[in-house]
Amino acid sequence: MGQWRRLAKEAIDRTLIVAKFFGFLHVTSTYLCSSNLVLGPSMLPTLNLTGDVVISEHVSHRLGKLGRGDLVLVRSPENPRKIMTKRIVGMEGDRVTFFLDPNFAERCRTAVVPKGHVWIQGDNIYASNDSRHFGPVPYGLIQGKVFFRVWPPDGFGYLE
Repeated sequence: MGQWRRLAKEAIDRTLIVAKFFGFLHVTSTYLCSSNLVLGPSMLPTLNLTGDVVISEHVSHRLGKLGRGDLVLVRSPENPRKIMTKRIVGMEGDRVTFFLDPNFAERCRTAVVPKGHVWIQGDNIYASNDSRHFGPVPYGLIQGKVFFRVWPPDGFGYLE
């Protein structure tokens, strides 16, 4: 009977170690930093069409430390299952002028970013679904700030 008790105790101890490890991974990737694969044409030429692996931190947006020009991960207001990478172009209170169709400069509009929102756009205005289509994005949809590219190797380093 003592041998079974010892085996059960060892199994419980190992299970707790694994559970703590997964808990640590969850907290780290949710509240500190995570790696993300970014695909698609909307952030050309900053990010590659075929995909970049980037590191994003999840502290700045919680402290209100984001600004114009920052690359951010944003939960899509149109499809909550989708996470997009875009650039902040306007903060609350800013007046943003944008083209409805980049091919026709005379078709532009101006919007004021409301309190608690940001205006996001892709760097490739010809192939980006962004605030020009769905309007200002609530600050709460921001998931993190992208700051470092780890793949591909020729693009390794901090992102502007």
